[in-house]
Amino acid sequence: MRDRSQGDRSREGPITGGTNPPGLRNRIPRVTENERKPAKQAKAAKPAKVLFLLGALSGALAGFAALAVAEAVAGAVRPQAGPVVAVGGAAIDRTPAAVKDWAIRHFGTNDKLFLQLGILAVLALFALALGIVALRFRRTGATGVLLFGVVGALAATSRPDSTSATDALPSVAGATAGAVLLYVLAGRLTPRTPAPDGPPSEEGWDRRGFVIAAGAAAVASAGAGLLGRSLSSAGGQDAVASRRNVVLPRPGSPARLVPRGAGLRIPGVSPFITPNGDFYRVDTALVVPKVNATTWRLRIHGKGVTRPRVFSYDDLLRRELIERDITLTCVSNEVGGPYVGNARWIGVRLADLLAECGVKPPAKGGPADQLVARSVDGMTIGSPVEDVMDGRDALLALGMNGKPLPFAHGFPVRMVVPGLYGFVSACKWIKAIELTTFDAYDPYWVKRGWARRAPIKTESRIDTPKPFARPGTGTVMVAGVAWAQHRGIGKVEVRVDDGLWQEARLAAEDTSDTWRQWSFPWRATKGGHTLTVRATDRTGALQTEKRAHTIPDGASGWHSVVVTVD
Repeated sequence: MRDRSQGDRSREGPITGGTNPPGLRNRIPRVTENERKPAKQAKAAKPAKVLFLLGALSGALAGFAALAVAEAVAGAVRPQAGPVVAVGGAAIDRTPAAVKDWAIRHFGTNDKLFLQLGILAVLALFALALGIVALRFRRTGATGVLLFGVVGALAATSRPDSTSATDALPSVAGATAGAVLLYVLAGRLTPRTPAPDGPPSEEGWDRRGFVIAAGAAAVASAGAGLLGRSLSSAGGQDAVASRRNVVLPRPGSPARLVPRGAGLRIPGVSPFITPNGDFYRVDTALVVPKVNATTWRLRIHGKGVTRPRVFSYDDLLRRELIERDITLTCVSNEVGGPYVGNARWIGVRLADLLAECGVKPPAKGGPADQLVARSVDGMTIGSPVEDVMDGRDALLALGMNGKPLPFAHGFPVRMVVPGLYGFVSACKWIKAIELTTFDAYDPYWVKRGWARRAPIKTESRIDTPKPFARPGTGTVMVAGVAWAQHRGIGKVEVRVDDGLWQEARLAAEDTSDTWRQWSFPWRATKGGHTLTVRATDRTGALQTEKRAHTIPDGASGWHSVVVTVD
C-alpha cells in the first residue's frame, strides 16, 4: 500500500533540486487556480486603466484637431462660420429671454465668454467619452465625431447671417479630420488579438506608433489653430485699414458746448462723457463683425418707399453731418445697473434719408409704422417710424466721441435714437432698412417676448457711496446720475431710511437727451442707513416705485444702497 506522505509530496513537487525534507509540506501553502485569478486580474487592471486614459487622450486630441482644422477653414471662409461661434449663436437664438437676462445680470459683458467656455467644456467631455468608446468600437467613436460636425454645419448654415452653403465647410472639414485621427489613434491602442471579455489587454498594442501619431497630431493641430487665427486676422485687416483711413468731416451742425457744471467733480460719480473703452456693450455677436467701410452699403426699401436707395459710406460722409450728445440705455439694465452711457455722436439725420426715399410718417399718411434695421450679423431691430421722424436727433452714426465708431460699437455705421431702449433702436453694423408694419413683421427681440415699443423709463442711480460702504460720521456726499432721454430730468430727491424726501442739487443740463448728474450732502450719523433716490422728468412724471423686471420693456423701481456709518 502506497505511503500517504509520499503521495502528498509527489503532488506538491520539490522546492529545489532534491527531495523535500519530511514535514515541509505542512509549511508550504497550496495555491489553487481560483486564488491565482485575482492576482492575474490585478495585474491586468493597471494596463487597462492606462489604456482607458490613453483612449480619453485620443478623444481629446481628436477634438482639438477637429476644432483647429475647423477654425483654419473658417479663417479662409468666414470667421463667423466656425463651429463654436455658429453653435454659440444658435444657442443664443434659442435661449429664452429670461435666461439671457439672467446671464447678463450675472456675467455682464462677459456672458459671451462664459457661453463659449461652456460649449468648449461640453465638447471636451464628449470627446473624452468618444475616445474611450473607440477603444472597443473604433467606427462608432469616429462616427460620433462626424455627428458633431453635422451639428456644427447645420448651425452655421441656419444662422441669419449665413450667405451660402460654404459656411458648412469648417465644421465638415474639422469633423472629418477629427474622426480620421480618432480612428487611427484607437487603432494603435487596439491589441492584435483582443480578449472577447474583460478589460482591454495590455498585450499587442502599438506603443511607439501611438506616441508618434499622437505627437504629430498635437503639433499639426496647434499649427492649424495658429493658421486659423492668422487667416481670421488677415481677413479683418482690410476693415481695420478702412477705419484707420476715415477722416470725419467737421459737422455742419456741431453739438453745443457742454455747460459748465454739467460734470460734477465728485469721486465715484460716472463721468459726464463715457469714454469709448468704458461704454457698455450688450449684443448677441460672439465675434465682433469687422466690416470694410469701402465696400459697405446701406439699402433703404420697403413699404411706402417710393424711391429706394443704396448709400455708400462715402455718400454719408459727403452729407451734412450733425453732432449730438446722447445717452443710450440697454433694456437689460437693472435698477441701479451699469448698462447706460453718454457719448458724443456724429452722423447723418435718419429722417432726412427716409424723406429722400419718399417715406412719410404714419401721421402724414405713410403706410409703414415700423422701421426694421438689419445688421450684417443677421440681427433685426424694429423702431417706430413716428419716433425716428418726429424731429428728435435720430442718427445713422459714423463717429463716437470724436473718432470713427469702434468695431465693438458698430463700425462703420449704427443707429442712435434718443429716448428708445437699444433693442428697439440701436442697430449696430447696419446694412439695410426696411419699412414695414408692426402687424406684418416681428423683429428678433419681439419674437422672444420683448415689447414692440419701448420708450426709456425715468430712472436714477446712486453712484456714491457704494453698497455696504463704511463712511465716517459728518458730511457724506451722496451723488449719481438720472436719465429720461428726450424728456429730460427736472428733479432728483434723496431719502435717508424712512425719512422725508429731500431735493438733491442738479448739475447743469446739457440737453434733454443726456443724463444728468446730481448730488446731496448728507449729515451722516453712526449706524446702518438706507439711502434711496428717485427722479422726476420734465413732463412732471415721477419715477415709479413699483419694481419691474427688465422683460418686456425695461426695469423700474427706486434705487437704494445700504451703508454703515462708523
